[in-house]
Amino acid sequence: MREQNADADEIAKFDDAADAWWDPEGPFAPLHAINPLRLDYIERHSGPIRGQRVADVGCGGGLLSEGLAARGAQSVVGIDLAADSLEVATRHARGRFPNIEYRCMAAESLAEAQPGEFDRVTCLELLEHVPDPAAIVRACARLVRPGGSVFFSTINRNTRAWLLAVVAAERVLGLLPRGTHDARGFIRPAELARWARQAGLQLRDLTGLHYHPISREYTLGGDTSVNYLAHCHRPEAP
Repeated sequence: MREQNADADEIAKFDDAADAWWDPEGPFAPLHAINPLRLDYIERHSGPIRGQRVADVGCGGGLLSEGLAARGAQSVVGIDLAADSLEVATRHARGRFPNIEYRCMAAESLAEAQPGEFDRVTCLELLEHVPDPAAIVRACARLVRPGGSVFFSTINRNTRAWLLAVVAAERVLGLLPRGTHDARGFIRPAELARWARQAGLQLRDLTGLHYHPISREYTLGGDTSVNYLAHCHRPEAP
């Protein structure tokens, strides 16, 4: 599936755990915990979600998509290549969020079909799982309208990030299943900034995401040495 800018093993890994997406104590528990922080970050940097058209790239089981819809998005298009995860997302949203549409398709394909049609584009916890993350950044830049915002989140590539995101989170604390991340796919902020710039986006903010093992809480802060979120803006046409 390389031609789709996807790793078949990665897709299979998420599909194997698809039934656990909405278990707040299961393997996706960290995503449940950080979802309000992610939504707050989006609104803090680009204004209220209410009335916005949003594309959620790499939506998985729909945790962020439903959060966006619950905050009043006019429409949410959630895309992923993990079909079983999308089935779970569709089933969970049915009857509750008619403003969500899930599609099994690549970001590049959606960008070809609907360029510039979204006020905001989210691509969270995906870039480190694909063979060509720069291509995903380009697709997100193409999806958003001039004046709109794109949000990314990923993991920095350094020894500290490997120790905390892989060794501690997966092997010691058990926050994530073993094998969730391959540190070779981690992305330095400078790399993400360069890809965004090349795609015509302006990087406006980088913020770290931190886990505190004693309180078992997540917070946002300035340190981007491990997990981080990024806000990018597509300038208005001159």
